[in-house]
Amino acid sequence: MTNQRTAEGVQLRDRIDRFLADSGLAGRDARVVPLTGDASDRKYFRIIPPDGPSVVLALHAGPIEFATLPFARVAALLHQIPLPVPAILGHSDELGIVALQDLGDVTLQAHLGAASPAEHAALYREAVALVELLQRRGEALRSSEYPPYGIAFDVEKLTWELDFFLKHFVEEYRGVALSAGERSAFAAEWAAIAGELAAEPRVLCHRDYHSRNLMLSDGSLHIIDFQDARMGPDTYDLVSLLRDSYVDISERQLDELIAYFLALKTRDGVADDGNEFRRRFDLMALQRNLKALGTFGFQTTTRRNPVYIQYMPRTLRYARSNLEKYPRFARLRELLATHVDELA
Repeated sequence: MTNQRTAEGVQLRDRIDRFLADSGLAGRDARVVPLTGDASDRKYFRIIPPDGPSVVLALHAGPIEFATLPFARVAALLHQIPLPVPAILGHSDELGIVALQDLGDVTLQAHLGAASPAEHAALYREAVALVELLQRRGEALRSSEYPPYGIAFDVEKLTWELDFFLKHFVEEYRGVALSAGERSAFAAEWAAIAGELAAEPRVLCHRDYHSRNLMLSDGSLHIIDFQDARMGPDTYDLVSLLRDSYVDISERQLDELIAYFLALKTRDGVADDGNEFRRRFDLMALQRNLKALGTFGFQTTTRRNPVYIQYMPRTLRYARSNLEKYPRFARLRELLATHVDELA
């Protein structure tokens, strides 16, 4: 295994050296520092030259076709909006490398521990304003030229995510054997939730807009990990941000930030019903929080990555609050409480 890792390291370094030589972004004397990657097969490295700014290289598993790469095509759309996303500094199809502006290491999640209450509030208002901009300008730029406009959170996708929760959190992580009757009952609950969410008017969504995908660089927020952008409910990204598994948001903060979002949306003179928006927000939050629990269960049991266990209690708490809040979820809560004590 050690030899395999060493061989892989040599191969990666060779690709990096070839790219730097061809692109001129840095010389062979630059320091190469591996970075923590995402859940994909990409590997990330920070290139630090003796003089000049550092850059980040994303190394794919093999050759790429940059012109059709979802990341590149979505980045082009977000630049049009414009949203603060990392600049693409170069690429090599043959070497499977994309060079990006280095935004540093400070995520919104990491910064919040050191932020004053005023800073905390300002950063979240900034993040909420970026969601409103994404939706408003995203509609104006709607075009089949960009992949996100051709895919959506439809019934099939939303239901798949809820089934993913059952399989990877309830069955695999909690070790539950569901009966045929329970599966049928869950399917009926999923159909109602997915059907309602999929029927809502669709806007452009980042798809994973939370505190780990917002970087604080030069005093302002920048958005990363946007390659899976798609169409979905106008509550989706706001839920991702304000019912984030990684950060506590108080009910007061939640109310204030939802009100701020709705105020931004009334620029055209048409105001949303606040109570109805909150009901739709809570429905979206329940679906997304259950889906997140499925992801955490999958990472823990299948990927043997226990780091996500620490985020389960907060996510369960968010889910329980919405199950308790709405009588329509009485049957779903009963089904879940049988096997998940935290939702009883």
